Amino acid sequence: MSATPLPALPGFLDVLLARRSVTAKDMQGPGPSKAELEQILEAGWRVPDHGKLGPWRFVVFEGAARAAFGEELARIFKKQEPKADEKRVTLEAERLTRAPVVVAVISTAEDHPKIPKWEQRLSAGAVCQNMLVAASALGLAAQWLTEWYAFDKKVHKLLGMRKGDRVAGFIYLGSAAAKPDERVRPPLEERVSYWKG
Repeated sequence: MSATPLPALPGFLDVLLARRSVTAKDMQGPGPSKAELEQILEAGWRVPDHGKLGPWRFVVFEGAARAAFGEELARIFKKQEPKADEKRVTLEAERLTRAPVVVAVISTAEDHPKIPKWEQRLSAGAVCQNMLVAASALGLAAQWLTEWYAFDKKVHKLLGMRKGDRVAGFIYLGSAAAKPDERVRPPLEERVSYWKG
């Protein structure tokens, strides 16, 4: 039986090789359109998923919801850090307003007789990466962040998370205020080996 070639995706490798995170503080509007956001979410949804479990979900923050969630973050932070000055509390309140759209990716890995939680969590990480690549392909800025609120139990409650759920990341989406500098990466040859047996 002869092999059936898969269709080539012209330009896709260029997107992967040029992809670069833009820090949330360096984002501005416009954010993704409704159609673009749908494409980004669909790209996240297309990840490898052993057993077709879909062990992740999305929470989208746009418009006034970003500031409202930020107020909750500031309230939680102030209770934990009562000596924090107002400047720091304001910073916490403005976390999600740094970008026009923010998507929380929640890992919902559960015990399964054949599929380890580790594989399910890796799938949620792949969701985040696919979303970054999709944003880059659309000419948008994106950053994957996990700051303190990704690990806070009170914030988890706000996100409707169940026991065992984890925040895989907050994906910030917008437009770049300026072209990001290329970051220093470890030399590829130092990270590659070929097994000889």
